[in-house]
Amino acid sequence: MKSEGLITIILAAGKGTRMKSKLPKVLHCAGGKPMVEHVLDAAKSAGSTRNIVVVGFGREQVQAVLGDKAEIVLQEEQLGTGHAVMQAEPLIKDKNTAIMVLCGDTPLVTGATLKNFYEEHVQSGAKASVLTTFMPDPFGYGRVIRLVDGSVEKIVEQKDASERELAINEINTGIYCFDAEALFASLKKVNNNNAQGEYYLPDVLSILRKEKQKINASIADNYEETLGINSREQLANAEKIIRQRKNKELMAQGVTLMDPNSTYVDVDVEIGQDTIIYPSTWIEGNSKIGEGCKLGPNSHFKNTVMGDNVEAMFSFTEDCEIADDVKMGPYVHIRPNTKLAHKVKIGNFVEVKNSNIGEGSKLPHLSYIGDTDMGSGVNMGCGTITVNYDGKNKFRTIIGDDCFIGCNSNLVAPVKVNNGAYVGAGSTITKEVPENALAIARERQKNIEGWKDKRK
Repeated sequence: MKSEGLITIILAAGKGTRMKSKLPKVLHCAGGKPMVEHVLDAAKSAGSTRNIVVVGFGREQVQAVLGDKAEIVLQEEQLGTGHAVMQAEPLIKDKNTAIMVLCGDTPLVTGATLKNFYEEHVQSGAKASVLTTFMPDPFGYGRVIRLVDGSVEKIVEQKDASERELAINEINTGIYCFDAEALFASLKKVNNNNAQGEYYLPDVLSILRKEKQKINASIADNYEETLGINSREQLANAEKIIRQRKNKELMAQGVTLMDPNSTYVDVDVEIGQDTIIYPSTWIEGNSKIGEGCKLGPNSHFKNTVMGDNVEAMFSFTEDCEIADDVKMGPYVHIRPNTKLAHKVKIGNFVEVKNSNIGEGSKLPHLSYIGDTDMGSGVNMGCGTITVNYDGKNKFRTIIGDDCFIGCNSNLVAPVKVNNGAYVGAGSTITKEVPENALAIARERQKNIEGWKDKRK
């Protein structure tokens, strides 16, 4: 068969009743990514030029997540896998192509396996190919029935299988390659005379067999890749496998994981060489970590872009940017839209939100810094707060270069402290502080003699 390309049809219309969830099954995440996106990634890696996702239950949610990552087609009624594939036919004008059918709930499948399967299909010249594997516990899967010569006769679903057929542990993974013209012609001949009353896609193989067309079967060596996810328990198992894969990949690239079993890194995260990850650390989303960092223990980094040689322990960061040589922790919270410049120091029990902290500035301990633009070389005393909210609106605080803010000070926004200025400890600053000035805004101390005796 001469193929002009590869198109994938990903079946993602099912509700997933056993998940006991309002969320469509294919949107449940493993390794920080919805299952259907794992399948899309594998398809693209295998060389797919177009990806069509068949949606049904929760279609608006699935479409919102996928956006422009795939073409969407609707299966109004869930009448089986064959019926689902038929919904994609109007989108495929060129029938001189190969169609790969995938399941949206198989997040463990790899691009390498799909690429090999597709290449075997093309080389075989078959009208249809099915990917099979030997499953230790084949319950719930369609069984592959072979003829004496080893060729595939048919696939029998669990509910339609005889006792002899149920004893077979070679199963249908639900992954196929078809000649497009043969696929859609055969689908029109499929009936629903079965226990489920559905139109089964595997019946296409029996139809092509009767027409003396060649059917190819490829065996996947690693059955784990083909596991379908139908329950929370199975999802947890897939999560474990995906994270183990990611950790092995990172270690092979020169990242040290002190305890891989307690290190949780999402599949799209990038980490540079010689970075050390301590136990009980999560790195999620689109995080990108530089080289030579020391992260953890007990830390959580989400959508964080981090430079080289950063040290962060007992820290939580999200949607922020951290430059080279920053030191953070313990017990630090860096909130969204924050940028920490080169050699910034964020000490214990400090929270920074929607702020720009300049090069070499220090927030040593017990501070809240929100909606602030801070220059370089600033020292914030213990307990300093930027008071950014008046109950209705939030305002910004501007602090120039080389300022010194005394302990237990409040900077009430909108307010500006100019370059080189000092703020006396315990001050509440509500007006602009000039360059190189000292601002003191506190009540003069008054001692009342004998107050204790009077109180009694």
